[in-house]
Amino acid sequence: MVTKRYSVLFFGVLFIFLNLFSPLVKGQEVKELSLQETINLSLKNSHILQASSAKIEQAQAQVKQAQNNRLPNASVSGSYLYLANPSYSLKTKSGGSDTSGNRGGLPKINQAMYGIFSVSLPIFTGGKIKYVIESAKYLEQAMTLDADQDKEAVILNSVNAYINLYKASVTLNVVKENLAQSRKTDSVLSRLEENGLLARNDLLKSELQTSNIELSLLDAESNLKMANVSMDLMIGYPETTILKPDTTNIDKAITIKTLDEYEQMALQNRKDMQALNFRKQSAVAGISMAKSDLYPSIALSGGDVAANIPGLVSISLATNIGVGVKYDLSSLWKSKANIAAAKSRVTEISANQAQLSDDVRLQVNQSYEDYLLSQKKTEVYNVAVVQAEENYRITKNKFDNSLVTTTDLLDANVALLTAQIRLAVARADVLLAYSKLLETSGILSNTINQ
Repeated sequence: MVTKRYSVLFFGVLFIFLNLFSPLVKGQEVKELSLQETINLSLKNSHILQASSAKIEQAQAQVKQAQNNRLPNASVSGSYLYLANPSYSLKTKSGGSDTSGNRGGLPKINQAMYGIFSVSLPIFTGGKIKYVIESAKYLEQAMTLDADQDKEAVILNSVNAYINLYKASVTLNVVKENLAQSRKTDSVLSRLEENGLLARNDLLKSELQTSNIELSLLDAESNLKMANVSMDLMIGYPETTILKPDTTNIDKAITIKTLDEYEQMALQNRKDMQALNFRKQSAVAGISMAKSDLYPSIALSGGDVAANIPGLVSISLATNIGVGVKYDLSSLWKSKANIAAAKSRVTEISANQAQLSDDVRLQVNQSYEDYLLSQKKTEVYNVAVVQAEENYRITKNKFDNSLVTTTDLLDANVALLTAQIRLAVARADVLLAYSKLLETSGILSNTINQ
């Protein structure tokens, strides 16, 4: 009876536990992602690219605003005036005049109304409108290229985050395997110590190493969690989503070109260099824009006027058309400074172009060397893992035959763990270094989809 009662209590507690924590379990959705999927989601959810898109729209709007200057300007105005006891005279062709207050039989006027409709179309502005439009178009193209450059950066950041997640995942798996092996060793040594075949101090050394591995496991779990959260935020997933990187492309074969080829590709394809070139063309248009102030502006104008002074006069359909000329005399002494400022802007951008060209070459050289270094490290770590595995095997055999101490066995195990982690990290670094080389060469977005 008592057993039955405890069984009912147990299942009741189990039911409550499952109901309370099942939402948490369901919230931990596991999603396996390939590198390409990660990049696509990052591009879709990137706040940087959304801001870049807004900047492009602003540049497009500025082009339309500049083009609108070619269109005619039209305005309508009107007024109603209350007149308090005005004094007025009417002129006649004979040269005489009639003056009225309330005299002479002329009407008393206390109000007046008029309306004006006018249209003005620019005919000649010294080329200012043309150069404003030209400058705005160059800046629009520069903004578009800036967005392309931001896209390259987002892709590289996605690869970096993906590699970090992979490193954290692999490190955690290696530490777990090593911890399991270390605990197994502790169990074996504990039985030897119980049977008087092993010193207590040697068992404590092994258990201390197991504790250190457990601490390493905590660090590895924390690193994996933060890498996971960073990826979730980057690709627009809930923070509770557990991501598993697809490792099939981590060790993919890479065919590398020569350094000179990458330098040439960078000089031809880097979007920041192309954007700076368009900004220079915009600045050149700015020189012509400043010079246009030296010329007069000519516009075709027309309109209609209507007026009504009750009891005196009414005017309607007073249509007019003409040509207006405007010249700003101050431009004779102000334009020189404006032209000089525009020319200095072109000189500044030219210097920036030369500096950027040097920086690009340096970046490509650095990225190329980093890739070669990562390849060499992988080769070395491959050999190191083989050596560490053989060393551990030999040391384990000697330990089983009481030819080496427990310290030697533990050192061999640590060396194997270190070599395995370094190799896993180095393999991932090869892909990251290659992606960085493509990004500095300006071809990452074109290559990553192939």
